[in-house]
Amino acid sequence: MIHRYKLGGMNIVLDICSGSVHLVDEVAYDMIGLFETESREAITAAMLEKYGDREDVTEADINECYEQIEELRDAGKLFTPDTFEPMAGALKAKSANVVKALCLHVAHTCNLNCSYCFASQGKYHGDRALMSFEVGKQALDFLLEHSGTRHNLEVDFFGGEPLMNFDVVKQLVAYARSREKECGKHFRFTLTTNGVLIDDDVIDFANREMSNVVLSLDGRKEVHDRYRVDYAGNGSWDRIVPKFQKLVKARGNKAYYMRGTFTHANPDFLKDIQQMLDLGFTELSMEPVVCAPGDPSALTDEDRVIVMEQYEKLAELMLERRRAGKPFTFYHYMIDLTGGPCIYKRISGCGSGTEYMAVTPWGDLYPCHQFVGDEKFRLGDVWTGVTNTEIQADFASCNVYAHPECRDCWARLYCSGGCAANAYHATGSVRGVYKEGCELFKKRMECAIMLEASKALDNNA
Repeated sequence: MIHRYKLGGMNIVLDICSGSVHLVDEVAYDMIGLFETESREAITAAMLEKYGDREDVTEADINECYEQIEELRDAGKLFTPDTFEPMAGALKAKSANVVKALCLHVAHTCNLNCSYCFASQGKYHGDRALMSFEVGKQALDFLLEHSGTRHNLEVDFFGGEPLMNFDVVKQLVAYARSREKECGKHFRFTLTTNGVLIDDDVIDFANREMSNVVLSLDGRKEVHDRYRVDYAGNGSWDRIVPKFQKLVKARGNKAYYMRGTFTHANPDFLKDIQQMLDLGFTELSMEPVVCAPGDPSALTDEDRVIVMEQYEKLAELMLERRRAGKPFTFYHYMIDLTGGPCIYKRISGCGSGTEYMAVTPWGDLYPCHQFVGDEKFRLGDVWTGVTNTEIQADFASCNVYAHPECRDCWARLYCSGGCAANAYHATGSVRGVYKEGCELFKKRMECAIMLEASKALDNNA
């Protein structure tokens, strides 16, 4: 299977199963599109009819191009068959009962009142609560006990707003560090924060202990303050931006990213990206809102047309700035064409419910943060482990080939079947497909591949 598209002034052909990316001229682009369905004679005739008036396209040139396409096919770089499906279940079975990451909900409460919040202002449709050190410690022990031979373990401090329970965050990090040597493990921590409670102590601690920091900013002040308000209705932009700037400056080269959400209010999100750049931030992400169709913040069909254009314009801006020596990173355009995720990751997905779980303030286990609060997805708890094996089995069997709609999709080995939570909320099944999200994802992949291809061209120029 192949995928052909034109972007950034290039004719791009992606061979799905080998991962090969080919930049070709117009003639080769058209011939590759006909190669699997038409005879050599029919292809030659079609090319002569279309390009026959050009002096640089002769019948000999067309024949040579056809033979080059055949060589690429025979070398496994074009029209490569999909041989991965038989591996899907076996590869996932190898990691059964091995947990590599936890999302610790240290605070089911928040100091902001964002109306589009999937977590119901941090409460997850339940009671407000803070995780105790004892529950968090047991969660870390659960991770250590179930991590098998994995050396690197991931822990995200999440909420609500985790800085509302900052003392427990510090205690849990200290406890984890105290166990690393004896257990032969290394913890990598991430903190996600809205920034309101950032101070010098938070900055020093985060830059010392956090492998990554995720900072919530929706971009332009008027966009950000539309939804990200406190309980008095006041916007938070003026309070948090100077704190974010101070943290990032002190952070040096350590990882961070600004995480924004675009909604019906700002499908023209490139202006928000530009605002973040103007503020000095270079590690950026903008996520489409996921909410009920009738929600005022939900993207409309008209919005999605704008968003598609914005993704292309964003890629053009990234290309322009890179060539000018002022690059920046967009999370969804991070792709490695020379290596990238192993085939296990490509066909098995994110590992929610098996390798990755969320932990509530009370120690309950859920497949991921987006399922927290939905009792039928409760897996167990950090003391007894996973007891709801039926639900876990659903997630364990949920690979890219478990989605019938994915079988003929060119992007399947990049999205790995997509987000189980988005699929469930859109269709009622973790094996469903969130079609609106799929279309946005495919556009992002086209842009990401174009950017990497252009980088290779620039490096070889």
